Amino acid sequence: MTTATITTTRQSTPSATPATSATPDTHATSATGAVRLAHGDGWFTVCDRVLLTPGRGVSVLLPDGDQAAVFLDRSGRVHAVGNRDPFTGAYVLARGLLGSAGGRPFVASPLLKQRFDLATGACLDDEDVSVPVFAVRVE
Repeated sequence: MTTATITTTRQSTPSATPATSATPDTHATSATGAVRLAHGDGWFTVCDRVLLTPGRGVSVLLPDGDQAAVFLDRSGRVHAVGNRDPFTGAYVLARGLLGSAGGRPFVASPLLKQRFDLATGACLDDEDVSVPVFAVRVE
């Protein structure tokens, strides 16, 4: 298992807030640069893009104590959702398996295998459940 140390820093110019649902421009595709998440009233640098491995996730501790799961999918897009599995309460989604359904990327929880759409946060197995989605950019 690979372990990465992720440090967050607050950027001085707020540009966005956490997304409740993602739009097409919320997932970064640049191959290099710093990965940043919109959180609270600003953007936070979480890691260098080159530290992400396609098909795998990393857990990020945000300044307010919340956690995000950051993924690089096999097409080179970076996604970020809340790391807490709403079915178990465990912070494990970063260890989930990436896949796609109908051309839409998802992460499957490593515990009970519920699938969460990486663009909207919606659970594909229970329409009443979702996880937060964070806007992402690579600079």
